[in-house]
Amino acid sequence: MQSLEIQSFTYEQRDGILPSLTAAVCNCGGWIIKRRPTSPTSMEFCVEIQLRSVLNLYAAIVATGVELTRSGHEALTELCTRRKYQRLAAELGQIVCIRLEIRFLDDLTLYSLMAAGVSLA
Repeated sequence: MQSLEIQSFTYEQRDGILPSLTAAVCNCGGWIIKRRPTSPTSMEFCVEIQLRSVLNLYAAIVATGVELTRSGHEALTELCTRRKYQRLAAELGQIVCIRLEIRFLDDLTLYSLMAAGVSLA
């Protein structure tokens, strides 16, 4: 099973984005294995999804208002490209595990981010 770690951020309120992100993952055929807060301003989702549904998941994540880092976009794009060129149905059924960390920036100021030395990349 392939595993990816993707960092992201959002300016949306936590109360609004979490239900829509959960619904988006489920509507794409994904399973939320774990969902937990990692700090007062961030949340972690562990999602499993079949390779054939990765493109739908990618679009659904972006549609909810979650902003992916550059490396996150690259990792999901690479998965979508791999999905496109798989010929066997068995290969498309392969399960991919994605760990998505979301930072909620609605309560943070630029000064507090710089003072803490937080990197969003």
